[in-house]
Amino acid sequence: MPIHPIEERYGSSEMRAIFSAESRYQRMLDVEAALARALAKRGLIPAVAAKKITQMASTKFVKIERIREIEREVAHETMALVLALAEACGEEGRYVHFGATSNDILDTAMGLQIRDALSVVERDLRKLLGIVLDKASRYKDTVMVGRTHGQHAVPITLGFKFAIWACELARHVERLEQLKPRVIVGKMSGAVGTGAAWGEKGPRIQEAVMADLGLQGALATNQILQRDRLAELVAFFGLLASSLDKFAREIRNLQRTEIAEVEEPFLERQIGSSTMPHKRNPIRCEKICGLARILRANVQAALENVVLEHERDLSNSSCERILLPECFLLMDEILKTACGILDELVVHPEQMERNLRLTQGLNMAEAVMIELTKRGMSRQDAHAILRECSFEALRKKASFAEVLRQDARVTKYIPADEIEDLLDPRRYLGSAVTIVEEVVKKLRRYQIK
Repeated sequence: MPIHPIEERYGSSEMRAIFSAESRYQRMLDVEAALARALAKRGLIPAVAAKKITQMASTKFVKIERIREIEREVAHETMALVLALAEACGEEGRYVHFGATSNDILDTAMGLQIRDALSVVERDLRKLLGIVLDKASRYKDTVMVGRTHGQHAVPITLGFKFAIWACELARHVERLEQLKPRVIVGKMSGAVGTGAAWGEKGPRIQEAVMADLGLQGALATNQILQRDRLAELVAFFGLLASSLDKFAREIRNLQRTEIAEVEEPFLERQIGSSTMPHKRNPIRCEKICGLARILRANVQAALENVVLEHERDLSNSSCERILLPECFLLMDEILKTACGILDELVVHPEQMERNLRLTQGLNMAEAVMIELTKRGMSRQDAHAILRECSFEALRKKASFAEVLRQDARVTKYIPADEIEDLLDPRRYLGSAVTIVEEVVKKLRRYQIK
């Protein structure tokens, strides 16, 4: 029975396949085969040996069960794989792993996994950006309450909110593009990074292996790739997850019964509560918020793994066996969930309209203040007067327009019959619509091709 939820609940089958035991061992075998080919090309092992090693470097021939059987005897995973591959190769097996150290294989295999997994993350991130841009364009004119400190502020449009989210997602696409060259890397440099076993041919061996595998080779390493690379990757996941957490929390708040402006999709036969039949709980958004906490917490572990002793120690290894697949699988789950929520988001413009009128015009106090200033009143005096009028309207539970029309200090500058128009939210959107259109135009290049 599965123990960790990522074994069956979180993460797609596509992402799980990348980090499965079989895939990991196959990637290690791929690196061993590439090393053999590079060694043969440089005359360090016979070509026939490289051919045999390449032929047998497959989990079809090197069975996982056999690797684990050997590991129980030797207590060393990489050596167990080396011995199992050598065993499968017969006489030519004596050249398997010639001159390499464990992390030449492990870190380079990890680079291949990261490359495959990041392609999935990038695809979904760009897809999500495209969905948000579509929503921004569709709802650019849909007026709603702007909120600061949880209180009604001046109006915005729903599309404007989405445009801001789109800009944030675009920055994450840029971050991903920038970090890929630093994390999709491998190494082939021997025991402490000097390549001593291969003499002066060491740098060419690494160059050949990385070219074969389609990876960038590290410029200089000790026994392992330095873990600032992985810390940057996990920190990126923490940042991206935090943005999606923010989006999900906003949807949760806007779905509150008292607000009810948007809601996440709800299946026809979905049950919100085991005891309250009426409930339509935002469980998908809540899942995003919950999993984001784990990804943020994982950043600390990744930072701790940067601090290793001398040319290396093994304290990062056990941590990364959990850290790397967990981060990718949870990020995969969060992104796919966010795509589903936003693609099918239910929007209630009529409720947005009701909420705009909830304060009876008080949310438009700034518009009146600005107009008074334009017509000759001191801005500071206008602010003080509008503050007084606002509090009076609250005390009397009267409309803001009514209070303003009865205040001679206001009507001295603004005729009473013009006040209602000043309180129309649609007349006080500034450049919101233009900004949305500009964002959509500029960011389309980031979405999935």
